[in-house]
Amino acid sequence: MTQRIDVEVPTPDGSCPAALLTPGGDGAWPAVILFMDAGGLRPAMIDMGEQLAAMGYVVLVPEMYYRHGAYEPFDFQTAFSDPGERERLMKMVGSVTKAMAASDAGAFLDFLGTRAEVAGTKFGCTGYCMGGGLSLTAAAHHPDRIAAAASFHGGRLATDAPDSPHRMAGSIKAKVYVAAADKDGSFPPEQAELLESAFKAAGVDYTLETYPALHGFAVPDAPVYDASAAARHWEALRDLFGSTL
Repeated sequence: MTQRIDVEVPTPDGSCPAALLTPGGDGAWPAVILFMDAGGLRPAMIDMGEQLAAMGYVVLVPEMYYRHGAYEPFDFQTAFSDPGERERLMKMVGSVTKAMAASDAGAFLDFLGTRAEVAGTKFGCTGYCMGGGLSLTAAAHHPDRIAAAASFHGGRLATDAPDSPHRMAGSIKAKVYVAAADKDGSFPPEQAELLESAFKAAGVDYTLETYPALHGFAVPDAPVYDASAAARHWEALRDLFGSTL
C-alpha cells in the first residue's frame, strides 16, 4: 500500500506544499515529479500520484500555485463552464511562468536528492495540461538529472512565445513521451508538427502520439476523463520510466 507524506519544499520563491508518495514498506526507489494540471493540487492529482507510486516510484506532487498562498479550490467539473471560475482558473494558469517552473524543478530535484526514500541520481517527470509544458521545461533546464519526461494533453507546446517548450529541445537529454489529444485546441496538429520537427533537429529520443480523446483525458475528476485513454497513458509511463529509471 502506498504511503503519503505532506511536505514543504523550499524554493527561491518560498515554501511549496507537496505530497510525497512512496510505494510503501522499507526501501528506496527512483523518483518522479508529477506536475499538476490547471486545477491545482487536489485529490485527483494525489490519486494519480498514488497510481504512479504503486508502479515502484517515489512521486512528488507539488502545488504549483503556491506563490498565491491559500486559495479556494476549484471544482473541476464546473471550472470551465462557470465564466467566473474559468477566468479565475486561467489567471492562475497564466501566473506560472516557464522560468518559475524551471526554478521550482531545481528545488524539487534538490529536495528529492535529500530523501532516504529516493534511490539514484536520475529522475523522471510527467505533467498534464499546463503541467505538460512544465515537464518538458524541467527536462530542458535540468538535463543532467532528468532522464525521462512526459507530457499528456499538454497545451501550447510549440508557439511563438520565446519560452515555448519546443524552443528548448536542444537542451533536452531525457527520453521524451508526448501524448496529444486529437480534439484539443490548445495543441493543434500544426503545433505537434512543429514540436516533432524541433525534437528531430535536436536529436531528442522521443515518441509523440495522438490519442482519440479530448483535452484532459487522463485526469479522473475532469468531465472529459476517458478511461481507455487514461489506461493507455499509464502503460506509456510504465514503459518510459521502466526503460530509463
